[in-house]
Amino acid sequence: MGNRAARADFEWVYTEQPHTQRRKEILAKYPAIKSLMGPDPHLKWIVTGMVFTQLLACYLMRNLAWKWVFFWAYGFGGCINHSMTLAIHDISHNVAFGNKQARWNRWFAVFANLPVGLPYSASFKKYHIDHHRYLGGDTLDVDIPTNFEGWFFCTPLRKLIWLVFQPFFYGLRPLYVNPKAITEMEIFNALVQFSVDLTIYYLWGWKPIVYLIAGTILGMGLHPISGHFIAEHYMFLKGHETYSYYGPLNWITFNVGYHMEHHDFPSIPGCRLPMVKKIAAEYYDTLPQHQSWVHVLWDFVFDDNISPYLRVKRKCKLVSEPC
Repeated sequence: MGNRAARADFEWVYTEQPHTQRRKEILAKYPAIKSLMGPDPHLKWIVTGMVFTQLLACYLMRNLAWKWVFFWAYGFGGCINHSMTLAIHDISHNVAFGNKQARWNRWFAVFANLPVGLPYSASFKKYHIDHHRYLGGDTLDVDIPTNFEGWFFCTPLRKLIWLVFQPFFYGLRPLYVNPKAITEMEIFNALVQFSVDLTIYYLWGWKPIVYLIAGTILGMGLHPISGHFIAEHYMFLKGHETYSYYGPLNWITFNVGYHMEHHDFPSIPGCRLPMVKKIAAEYYDTLPQHQSWVHVLWDFVFDDNISPYLRVKRKCKLVSEPC
């Protein structure tokens, strides 16, 4: 079982990513889609509500037994913190305040980062732009697992372990694959985050801090919502490198399941991506899609033909426009 998956390789391609051409075709046929671009006026209020909900949860955690701290970290905090990372994903595309207020978006992402427990938003922004510009690009798109990950995590047990520790691979991989200089915004992000962490610790002790960080790690590991990591770009069908999911979990994940639509139009906020699919239905209804992120996780673990190795890997040149 392990050998079959271990022999699998990246599918090397030398063509432009499909989203660039589809974007041109859709905009030529449906220019009204341009009206969907721009900030989401509700995002900042939703995110603010989520931040204060987690601060209230921290207060409630202060005297709970440790078993209940971890229970709520997985069942409640993990859902909110994972959803918050997807809000940060949307904010990285300037949809909270618009492209003309880029700095406000960066600062607001730092605020949204607070429940995550660890500084994340500024580094995510730095690398996520490359994910869009060089989708699948060798050494440029750090969402692609390393050769070691693909070679080693090739059996059901090892793939299960990889899912559990996925937050660590996702967070540390860029430092190995494509290290970049630390920016002032990353320093600011860290100072604000650790200052708030220390304040929470001073007020209510260790349990709220553990609740936040454990919620982030558990919620982005072996968790139903984390199925979107696998569903988005792993090669379930040869020749297809991006997939969408239109199920109910989109309601709590800022429509990240509309992933083909997002890559086609990254400047359109998640709340309007269903409108893109509705307007240009003939472009998306015929493309492969996932019915369930939980089913995606199951298939990933137990299907020999799916592993961290199975991604499109593209030869890209450093350019200012999408590869």
